[in-house]
Amino acid sequence: MTNDQLAPLAARLRPESLAHFVGQEHLIAPGKPLRHAIETGKLHSMIFWGPPGSGKTTLANIIAASANAKVEKISAVLSGVKDIRALVEKAKLNQAQDLATVVFVDEVHRFNKAQQDAFLPHVESGLFTFIGATTENPSFEVNNALLSRARVYVLKALSSEDMRHIIQHAVAEHPVELNFPADLQQQLADFADGDARMLLNLLELVFEMADADEVNEVILQQILAGSTRRFDKAGESFYNQISALHKSVRGSSPDGALYWFARMIDGGCDALYIARRVVRMASEDIGNADPRALRLALDAWETQERLGSPEGELAIAQAITYLAVAPKSNAVYKAYKAALQAAKQHGSLEVPLHLRNAPTKLMKALDYGKQYRYAHDEPNAYAAGESYLPDEIAGLNIYKPTEYGLEKKIEAKLAYLKKLDERKQT
Repeated sequence: MTNDQLAPLAARLRPESLAHFVGQEHLIAPGKPLRHAIETGKLHSMIFWGPPGSGKTTLANIIAASANAKVEKISAVLSGVKDIRALVEKAKLNQAQDLATVVFVDEVHRFNKAQQDAFLPHVESGLFTFIGATTENPSFEVNNALLSRARVYVLKALSSEDMRHIIQHAVAEHPVELNFPADLQQQLADFADGDARMLLNLLELVFEMADADEVNEVILQQILAGSTRRFDKAGESFYNQISALHKSVRGSSPDGALYWFARMIDGGCDALYIARRVVRMASEDIGNADPRALRLALDAWETQERLGSPEGELAIAQAITYLAVAPKSNAVYKAYKAALQAAKQHGSLEVPLHLRNAPTKLMKALDYGKQYRYAHDEPNAYAAGESYLPDEIAGLNIYKPTEYGLEKKIEAKLAYLKKLDERKQT
């Protein structure tokens, strides 16, 4: 068996030219700037930003080949400044032999500032063309100095049609004729969720397990059951799991909440998405029963943004468990909805004159702000009997605290203020 035959299917089928490249039509369709650069062999530094398996590495290889350049690859996960210096020396040797060099940096967002800065002088001098690949937003993960010297191209997850095309090409290249029903091909394409590398890795297992040169439902389900797919952000499973997480928090079940959180993280869900939803839970289901919940949720979100995985995920887990065991109240949530309903139902009611600001003589002459009572000058710092709603809905009660947590004290405070109002009116 040759080395090519020993290589993974994804490597054996990697396109070597645009003619066989699948997807990213918004970048490489005829007339597009990137297509023109590739066809003319005019290199410029660039950053490919896109999800896993969208073709970032393949495009870098095609670009280098189009300019007869030598590709020097480095992974930010495994490398440091020492490795960058070694790349520079290789580029100098290539330059001495009149060879252009493309330095391809995978996972560029994982390099720190000093490591990213090490590329700058050589990009500026033209020693090599820099191509970075990242799954993270380069606006946040790549230094401005390096970002300003490279053009960012945004790659998209491959479409279902693109995925089926890859499957059909792989089946056609398979040394043995294989019966692979179209509906099963579609299942495989959907499971890989736009990730060509995952698709080809799964397809390689399919080829190995095909029974009598035929792929059947049993074989495919066995393969898919043992695989972790990229999280389907538009599928039912996604919404079912985030719903289960939210309802576990609301139901005061830290075990359930942590389980569904772990399931989503294991499935590849963006932790920042979960962090945003946890903030929502803090306001919707805990509210003023324990205002610390919102602060803790925001802190977890910030930790995830600053530190990433796994430290940030641990902070989110901490917030989730706190929210789950905290006293519950949806009073703020209900009050906000009631306020929105009142605003829609009653239309554009006028602001009472005593609540209006009066910065000009004309406004004062029109009684803007007249008879306004400054609460700090009143007994108990409360203007008993004052109304802060339009006259048409003066008696509307929107916020109704519960008897749980801090809201029990809030309810007592509001009851006391109500008694002061009643005394004022009598």
